[in-house]
Amino acid sequence: MVLKKQIHGINYLKSILLKKNYLESRIKPNAIIFDWDNTLIDSWPTILDALNTTFKAFNLPLWTIDEVKIRVAKSMRDSFPDLFGNDWREAGKIFYQRYADIHVKKLSPLAGAENLLKSLTKAKINLSVVSNKNGEYLRSEVSHLDWNHYFDTLVGALDAKKDKPDPQTVDMALKSSGIKRGKSVWFVGDASIDLECAHNAGLTPILVRESPPELGEMDDYPPTGYFENCDALCKFVINL
Repeated sequence: MVLKKQIHGINYLKSILLKKNYLESRIKPNAIIFDWDNTLIDSWPTILDALNTTFKAFNLPLWTIDEVKIRVAKSMRDSFPDLFGNDWREAGKIFYQRYADIHVKKLSPLAGAENLLKSLTKAKINLSVVSNKNGEYLRSEVSHLDWNHYFDTLVGALDAKKDKPDPQTVDMALKSSGIKRGKSVWFVGDASIDLECAHNAGLTPILVRESPPELGEMDDYPPTGYFENCDALCKFVINL
């Protein structure tokens, strides 16, 4: 119990220092690239359902929601070969068949997400999305929420020659705006692969999720700033 409290205290202190360091830098963004799943929308239940449907078809052990949150980050073409070997394309068909049946029905924006997008749009900050979700499904979800007007570009898996964390995805996201890569472009996401993409492209990496990074969790690609939710990020940006 004492050890858990010590770890919690260290994590809390680390989160405060991340925010303080970033506040001192005062780099106002002229563009923000968002991850999609579990940054702006809650998609864990949908992903869990579709994955376990696929695992059942191949007589593989099912995952828990906690395992999904830890293990899902890469695009299908980068992750399914490790899970299903030579059968990964067939597994992909099963996954997407189930996903197509349920993803819109279960689509749920995270608290504060739309207000964040409204506020950033009003502040004339260019917004786009880079996701490892199939581009077709990404665009259908954005359209279903009627959020197209917030984003300049939507980049999903298979839209670029390589998927996130490759910086080609960032170049595609920024191309129509004419904005160049740099620290005034933020990449906001909930997972280490988002931070890796930011570092690869020379952007400012921002972590947004309920819990701060654990000790050693993101040492390879550390966030410049951490915020616990969309509301906290929104409040910070509009006060820059």
